[in-house]
Amino acid sequence: MMTKHRIGVVSAIAAALMILAGTAAADDLTAAGAERAASKDGLVPAFAGREATPAGWTWGENRGDFWKHKGEKPLYSIDAANVDKYASQLSPGQVQLIKQLKGYRMDVYPSHRTCQLPDFAEQNSKTNLTSAKLDSTGEKLQSVALPGVAFPQPKSGAEAVLNYETRYRGEGIDFGKYVTAISPRPGGSDWIEVVGPQIYYFPSGKPGKATPQDVDQLNFGAYFAMESPAALAGQSFVQRQYFDRDPETYYYFPGQRRVRRMPAYTHDAPLIGFENQYLIDEVNMFNGSLDRFNWKLVGKREMLVPYNDFGMYTFKDKLHDVATPAGISPDHRRYEVHRVWVVEATLKSSARHVDSKKILYLDEDSWLALVGEDYDAQGKLWKVRESYPIPAWDIGGACDNEPFVQYDLNDGRYVFDESTIGLGKDVHWFEKVADPRFKTDFFSAESLRSVSER
Repeated sequence: MMTKHRIGVVSAIAAALMILAGTAAADDLTAAGAERAASKDGLVPAFAGREATPAGWTWGENRGDFWKHKGEKPLYSIDAANVDKYASQLSPGQVQLIKQLKGYRMDVYPSHRTCQLPDFAEQNSKTNLTSAKLDSTGEKLQSVALPGVAFPQPKSGAEAVLNYETRYRGEGIDFGKYVTAISPRPGGSDWIEVVGPQIYYFPSGKPGKATPQDVDQLNFGAYFAMESPAALAGQSFVQRQYFDRDPETYYYFPGQRRVRRMPAYTHDAPLIGFENQYLIDEVNMFNGSLDRFNWKLVGKREMLVPYNDFGMYTFKDKLHDVATPAGISPDHRRYEVHRVWVVEATLKSSARHVDSKKILYLDEDSWLALVGEDYDAQGKLWKVRESYPIPAWDIGGACDNEPFVQYDLNDGRYVFDESTIGLGKDVHWFEKVADPRFKTDFFSAESLRSVSER
């Protein structure tokens, strides 16, 4: 039986969704499909439009030092003592985190809407209003103009999630080195910390216009290598994410000195080396094919979400000043009120997955998945994810969300991934790339064998 408090939270959220479920007139929307106007309560400001890259900033400098709002102070903070007051602006998972994790706090700041697309991506987004289509399954893109927003005015949950999976991120991303950290078991002190180089390549992300057919159906290529810890050192893999079919993964095992294709390395398969704490489709909030769930577009709501989180990109800080045993430091997280699309995915009766349901909360301006929740086979809230977006000035101020965290409410551990904190070098987005690694052929079994056996 639901408690009175739980019923109250659900009712408040339902009311919020009903209020915001209507769609604005087309002239009142941005090219990405967001409402230009401020919210009636004034908590969500009007869309600010384009902002220039801050004067003096160049890649390699700490981004937060150059942000025009860097001196802002929190308007208020939410913790276990007052969370019920703000529950209608939070997801059930956020409420549970605050109640369950000792010392967990959310500092809330003024909201700023500056996520933007370059001109060519805006034009493609406008084209997609009448030309983008899904295939007969309703789960994969058949036709779309990229880079840009595939479905600025989505009519289904699948369309909304595909906006996220095909978002503009430039033509390539180079982390130099990244860290994936898994917190210790309860009562323990041993972290899993995997460090190594990582790159992403988006063949349809370069300036101009491309269709899936133009890039041989390749959405993106990813390369990961592990330099530490010793037990995983030398392992590496490439993955090819497609528009029209399941991903392909090739993995290099140094002990065998061979590359293996991993046909089952999709959906809820655990990532190698992470003690079953981290699944393939949990990477970067949600990753891969949509085919095991039915995706419902629930509606829109105002919500407190991570936003303008420059504190999560402080690559010169020490890792464990940010990733603490109790969770991600509240001093490095920032929350703002924004409008989000709510998408609910329920497991198909014909499919298998460890989750019975997933919920994603997608920012209306950028289509970034900012908060996510997973429910176990019994329908109980299990995992809660947050990503940390910033405007990436390397690509003209388009927003992206590389670092993210996933809390397991059952065993008390968490995953912190896609981070450069503690590694002394910033993540780098590229509007255009010339590095030979950023080519389709690099993300192949032959290339992986060549770079791994040096």
